[in-house]
Amino acid sequence: MLIDRIRRAQLWMFKDVSRRLAAFEIGPSQFFVLSMIEANPGANQFAIAQSLSINRAGIGRLVDHLERHGLVQRSASAVNRRYYVLYLTEAGAALLGRLRPAIAGCETAIAERIGPRRFREMQRALDRMRDP
Repeated sequence: MLIDRIRRAQLWMFKDVSRRLAAFEIGPSQFFVLSMIEANPGANQFAIAQSLSINRAGIGRLVDHLERHGLVQRSASAVNRRYYVLYLTEAGAALLGRLRPAIAGCETAIAERIGPRRFREMQRALDRMRDP
């Protein structure tokens, strides 16, 4: 079944990403939150959670951890005080810069495993599957 193959590929990739990020004492979820904040500075915490399919409690714990480690700055929104807006700190941006080669290494490993042409085809197919 296709769904099982996708699940197994996702598990393999998640393990590889986790292994590569472990040297930085950060997990994949934290990496993706940092990446989303970098791409959307000042975005509210709830919007980041929605885009990553993380529930409110989960994003709260992730941001608490990142804030405690000085990687993220969280402040009340000037537009809606019920929301927190998020920014990377200098330390968060620097860490993200060091993490990117690890993530690129995971993608390189996939491309080597299936070949560059199939890798590009897979990227295009997955892009078509995204939510509109």
